[in-house]
Amino acid sequence: MPVFASALAAFIPIAFYLFFVWKFDRFDREPVGLYLKHFLWGAVGAIILALVGSYLFSFFLSFSIANPELRHRTETIFVAPFVEEITKGVFLLFTISNRKFDNITDGIVYGGAIGLGFGMTENFTYFLTYGKTFENWLMLVLVRTSFTAVMHCVATASFGALLGFAKFKPLIFKIILPPVGLALAMFIHFAWNFSVSFSQTSLLGFLFLSGSIIIFIVSFKLAVKSDARIIFRELYDEAEHEVLPIEHVTILSSIQREQKGWIDERIRKTYIKVATALAFRKMQWRNSTGLNKTVYENEVTFYRNELMQLLNGVR
Repeated sequence: MPVFASALAAFIPIAFYLFFVWKFDRFDREPVGLYLKHFLWGAVGAIILALVGSYLFSFFLSFSIANPELRHRTETIFVAPFVEEITKGVFLLFTISNRKFDNITDGIVYGGAIGLGFGMTENFTYFLTYGKTFENWLMLVLVRTSFTAVMHCVATASFGALLGFAKFKPLIFKIILPPVGLALAMFIHFAWNFSVSFSQTSLLGFLFLSGSIIIFIVSFKLAVKSDARIIFRELYDEAEHEVLPIEHVTILSSIQREQKGWIDERIRKTYIKVATALAFRKMQWRNSTGLNKTVYENEVTFYRNELMQLLNGVR
């Protein structure tokens, strides 16, 4: 099929998924620039590293597995999940130190962006390589857009979620959870590749991935609800010290905050942003140690003052 058609088929659905994942984090959406950096890593950086890693594994496998079909299946089922989840996930190990990466929701969002970037580029290459006829091309577009690209998103988001959960937990969690998250991502990838490599198990693969997607969506919703509880808890404490009105706490920790009329519309969006930042910085300060605790404490003071200035300006 033509390059342009394949490029559109690879990009447009992924762009929709990308927007959906970003938009779903309704309480503390990630900076667009940082979010797109993760997407671009998946689309370019992780792909390049995965190609290098896969080539090296393929080279060594050629000495031990002579049968080309068996070698190809071994690479698909075992090598691809191992290499690709490492190359996708390694970027998260660098960005976890960013202050905007502070909980499970952020891990899901950033990991999902990487997976979607990887899936988009991989889809494009598959559409060009294997879409020899229109029927084959269309089937590839449907299956890889609906399942394979989503698998990459779910797998790397799972790794990101456990990284986000571990960030402000005791040291034992920081040691145990990252390898557990990476192993989970590899297992999701392995289960999908294994099942669709054989006609007898392909139906199980679709059922498994469908279940994984449902679990992913439910987990995402629970993580967002957890964010709402953090905002309520931290801002309730602020309201008790008369930093903001008590009636604003429930509004700021729910979708009611997007409605007009509960505060001067001139400051509503800024007020939401500052109040949310205050809540999360308080959580981070409480769970940090050393220099980071001092940094977060200073930010708590900054956002608290910003909040009071906003309110004083409209009273």
